[in-house]
Amino acid sequence: MLVALSIRDIVIIDKLDITFDAGLSALTGETGAGKSILLDSLSLALGGRGDAALVRRGAERGQVTAVFDAGPRHPAREILADHGIEADGDIILRRQQAADGRTRAFINDQPAGVQLLKSVGACLVEIHGQHDDRALVDPSVHRQLLDSFGDLEAEVTATARAHGAWRAAEAALRDARAALEKSTSERDYLAHALEELDMLAPETGEEAHLAERRQVMMQAEKLADELTEASEAVAGHTSPVPLMSAALRRLERRAGDLPDLLDPVVAAMTAAIESIEEARAAVEQAQHAIAFDPRELETTEERLFALRAAARKHQCGVDDLPGLRERMRAALSDMETGEERLGALEAAARAAGDAYDKAAAKLTEKRLKAAKALDKAVMAELAPLKLERAAFETRIETDDDGGGPDGRDRVEFWVQTNPGTHPGPLLKVASGGELSRFLLALKVALADKGSAPTLVFDEIDTAVGGAVSDAIGVRLQRLADRVQVLTVTHAPQVAARAHRHLLIRKESPKRGTDVVTRVEPLDPPHRREEIARMLAGATVTEEARAAAGRLLAGTE
Repeated sequence: MLVALSIRDIVIIDKLDITFDAGLSALTGETGAGKSILLDSLSLALGGRGDAALVRRGAERGQVTAVFDAGPRHPAREILADHGIEADGDIILRRQQAADGRTRAFINDQPAGVQLLKSVGACLVEIHGQHDDRALVDPSVHRQLLDSFGDLEAEVTATARAHGAWRAAEAALRDARAALEKSTSERDYLAHALEELDMLAPETGEEAHLAERRQVMMQAEKLADELTEASEAVAGHTSPVPLMSAALRRLERRAGDLPDLLDPVVAAMTAAIESIEEARAAVEQAQHAIAFDPRELETTEERLFALRAAARKHQCGVDDLPGLRERMRAALSDMETGEERLGALEAAARAAGDAYDKAAAKLTEKRLKAAKALDKAVMAELAPLKLERAAFETRIETDDDGGGPDGRDRVEFWVQTNPGTHPGPLLKVASGGELSRFLLALKVALADKGSAPTLVFDEIDTAVGGAVSDAIGVRLQRLADRVQVLTVTHAPQVAARAHRHLLIRKESPKRGTDVVTRVEPLDPPHRREEIARMLAGATVTEEARAAAGRLLAGTE
């Protein structure tokens, strides 16, 4: 609820601090005392349109601060949390209006955009008046109000969830169809490319092996001559092995006589012969390795060049060809199963659509029942408000071919002011005074459902008589049992039913200075005097005071 309102330098308000209580508070005062300025100030703090004309003459800027006590799960706190603004305690909305037309907004002393201020303000306060455009006349909120009245939050959530699932299934189906169409055009290319790669059968590491083998074969002729010379040296007629072997045998026969002298020689000679034998074996192995059929070089080059040509064609490395081949095979497999998968997605989309149809139909059925109950509740309030010949209707239009997260229904409140006249939308048909009473009846019927915690009614009792004013007061009092209600009124019957009475008046702090607005909480004697003034006019008589006393006593 609204806890406090602080105003600085707005029109004829120089400095004003007001505290508010729960229940029904009446704001009264003579015409021109500043009641409208007070509401304009509150509207500014709630994100209403700024205007340089609001700044008090001679001041550089005006400022309005509104302090609210909201529950821990109030929607306003969720909005602030989404925008990274701390809101553990009171919610403080502050708006500065400069004389040059610029405005600045703050929430809990953090700079904020005007749209954010407006969104938060709309969750905290509703202002209702004859010409107010923020009240219940906006058809865009009628569906939400009906859902709140009928306690249809669970059905709305289920419908929104079904709609999301349906849209997701439709999107998956569209993507699959597009992919299938695209893959069909690519199928021939993929099949031909895969056939080529299957024939080529590339293997990882094959390029390096072929390149090395090709290099060996290209150098084979030169290497053959050199290896032949090496073979002649270690195994031919010039090989030292026969002579070294004969000498070794002679030394071995004498080694027994002089072991200390000859054993090292024998060992060294043996090792030398073995090394020459190892060299011979290595030369023979190399000669065998370079021995090739000239056709092998041609075959190797053809294979190597074919692999490299395929890599260039597919713009990848030769070693990447085996992986590309498997990916192509998988893609073709997906294309072959695409029709089957598409059928499954079509079935899933139909099932999701059917689920949404059922959820939306159930929601429509419950809305129709809730609409009848709401119409009955509002109609019960119209007669005491002297609208007994009027009719109220919650009109629901269902689009069977459309629909959204909130269902398929368009909800709008219609009224008929007199029998024989054409019914129509609330704002277009009802006159100013009728509109105020229709809105009050609707608000009473809705009670605390779908309502902001603070309701402000601006002179909704204008141009009505005593009995109607009393009926309005009764209904405002009933509303105040559930939410905080502030009413600007000229009707003593309404003011008498308030839990708290605030008098708005003008005064001149010093002779010759500009007048300023003051707000004074009234105690019982002063309250009776103010209600007597409202009854009698300029001259308050004893009869008016007595009538005021009776009026106050009758509301206790």
